[in-house]
Amino acid sequence: MKTAKYNILSFLVICFMITGLSSCLDDLNTIPLDEEELVSDVVFGSEIGPYQELLAKIYAGLAVSGNSAGDGDPDVAGVDGGSQASFLRGLWNLQELPTDEAHCAWNDVGIPDLNYITWTSSNVFIKGFYYRLYYQINLANALLRETTEEVLNGRGVSASDQTEIKRFRAEARFHRALSYYYLLDMFRNVPFVDENSPVGSTLPPQIQAADLFEYIESELIDCEADMIDPFVGYHNQYYGRANKAANWALLSRLYLNAETYVGQNKYSESITYSNKILNLDYSLEPVYVNLFKADNHKSAEMIFPIRYEGADTQTWGGMTFLLSSMEPSDMQEEVNAVGAWQGNRARSSLLATFEKENLHENDSRFDMLYTDKTENIEIEDPSAFTNNGIPIVKYYNRNSDGSLPPSNIAYTDFPLFRLSEIYLNYAEAVLRGGSGGSRTTALELINELRGRAYKQAPYTISDGELTLDFILAERGREFFFEGQRRTDLIRFNKFTGSSYVWTWKGNVKEGRSVADHFKVYPIPADDIGANENLVQNTGY
Repeated sequence: MKTAKYNILSFLVICFMITGLSSCLDDLNTIPLDEEELVSDVVFGSEIGPYQELLAKIYAGLAVSGNSAGDGDPDVAGVDGGSQASFLRGLWNLQELPTDEAHCAWNDVGIPDLNYITWTSSNVFIKGFYYRLYYQINLANALLRETTEEVLNGRGVSASDQTEIKRFRAEARFHRALSYYYLLDMFRNVPFVDENSPVGSTLPPQIQAADLFEYIESELIDCEADMIDPFVGYHNQYYGRANKAANWALLSRLYLNAETYVGQNKYSESITYSNKILNLDYSLEPVYVNLFKADNHKSAEMIFPIRYEGADTQTWGGMTFLLSSMEPSDMQEEVNAVGAWQGNRARSSLLATFEKENLHENDSRFDMLYTDKTENIEIEDPSAFTNNGIPIVKYYNRNSDGSLPPSNIAYTDFPLFRLSEIYLNYAEAVLRGGSGGSRTTALELINELRGRAYKQAPYTISDGELTLDFILAERGREFFFEGQRRTDLIRFNKFTGSSYVWTWKGNVKEGRSVADHFKVYPIPADDIGANENLVQNTGY
């Protein structure tokens, strides 16, 4: 069992401290400022507990959708808490369904548009994830407003507690930067609010992608010193909290995608921050599938997880969704999930990613594709739940030794950042011309990664085989169904256009070209209508 649990904050006072961006957030902007300050002073006094609980609420927002089990009392109003306002489920849907990896058979309004890359600014799944990110940002802003040195001194908070709260502030800044990173990745030019923004009815300005990139970069660099020192494994009171290595992993990813986001080559910087992690004691999990089991918190590969604790983090989103939405019904007992929903399937193009190498049947990652449990490798009927596409079982609510956790409610942590990504970031940045690394080291890292994946030799590649096309395919084999594919395809110029098509891309079975404006999502129509400062992304 993990060493600590999320403390789900139930204080209604938080609603008084967040600035809503539209009617989709619980908007209490009509509360007078003096009453807001009075309530804050009543709840946030000299004891450290309330500040710690507010930080816990920020962490919990990555895992669950509200303040009660089963997505009750959702944080974000106007959308379904479990399916649309869940951080992890939203991330997975927006990063996987429009790609060559996944297809969802459910006909919920908005899902087919994600499958086909035909969405509009009214798509409820896009809206739900967008507002989840801003809810996270507003929680971070609230903590930062309530923990300035002046405010804490005025409340009589002890010097030792202020030292700990300084760490809370750094973690809140990391979480805010993480949310802004996903907004940059998916939406580019977005509303901007921080702890200095007016609380009330003032409409936030729109920040441009280049300025947002610089803001994320500067925030991560500036808060690093106050974050927890890197540690490996779960035998630590801080397991699950963002430490300096999580900060460096986000910077490595941010810089790797800088050319996509702002047209700047930052591959050397990506290598710099990858090296910081490579020089630590993190190591690859020896058995690939164990990264996705209920005791994966023990893995020395885990850099920053989203934690799940059974009934304490019960949700229809998050890991429940990843466990139940794709498994075949006859594997429900093996997976130990709450159901076998069978909505998500892999496209044949994921199979092709593995078949690019004749060694794929020797690849333990390939074993997660159950081609024998479908009648049609291709998705013949996009709305059929069974016998269309390939069943995937990547996540298990079962321990690595085969034993079961206390219940079939998810205990499996989601690896938001893990060491394998750093290996591949480093290698790609070297191939793209970044300095501070070497092809020799890149090749060694790739072959070490493949050594873990393959059951027996041969598995190594030669220097001549280490190309960008190989890296994209290897990322597909390593990270499929982990919520990274859309970003990768865009960085490699494979997402839009006609250079690479897959089944049902563009809403035709054989696939077709789609317009470049789909590289970014639209700002939700609700927010465009509510905020006169916003300009919609081109093409929507």
